[in-house]
Amino acid sequence: MNKTEISETVKNIRELKRMREEIEAEISAEEDRIKEEMNRTSNYTIMGDDYKVTYTEVTSTRIDTAALKKALPDVVEKFTKTSTTRRFCIA
Repeated sequence: MNKTEISETVKNIRELKRMREEIEAEISAEEDRIKEEMNRTSNYTIMGDDYKVTYTEVTSTRIDTAALKKALPDVVEKFTKTSTTRRFCIA
């Protein structure tokens, strides 16, 4: 690719990302409308002809790494794994 082709490709990527952000915002707004209705009616499962919508509580447990580093830094060091990757970024 020459510089002109890269420039055009970057412009296209930026436009596609902008469009994706708009679509994701629209999707989120529509999902929020359904969630509001489900909360209002306390009905957290809705069945349709070709769909099922559920809105359930999910509980997760995670390690507080900041507290662990403070309390047991030697354990953190022993079990910390470092990896190297490449990050592609258009700015």
